[in-house]
Amino acid sequence: SARNQFAGTVTAVRSGAVNDEVELTLAGGTRIVAIVTRDSTESLGLRTNMAAFALVKASSILIATGLDGTRVSARNQLTGTVASVTPGLVNAEVVIALRGGTTIAATITQASLKALGLTPGAAATALFKASSVILGVLV
Repeated sequence: SARNQFAGTVTAVRSGAVNDEVELTLAGGTRIVAIVTRDSTESLGLRTNMAAFALVKASSILIATGLDGTRVSARNQLTGTVASVTPGLVNAEVVIALRGGTTIAATITQASLKALGLTPGAAATALFKASSVILGVLV
């Protein structure tokens, strides 16, 4: 049920004592970083140059504008252009087009939509923590 589904190639696996950091590169060069347990890395057989996919719920995505020079702790900062905005009564769905033809959708409040001035064509950045990413592989 995750709105955002990304297919890519594992380009790095950095092992830790409990958790591992896995980097997935999508078409067009966009990179997504995931934090998964060491057990998950092993059970999925994650290694560099293998195909994998990432899932991220739209409700886990924050949207920012004007981040130039701003530092944030979110490992995943995907910049693109607003492709569409679908307003609802309370929330809105914002879809950002990334390089390589990939898109990412976020669910934000109507108040945030207005405060950020998000309209199609506007520059925006999708932010999400590496721990919000679920990785999978096809068997």
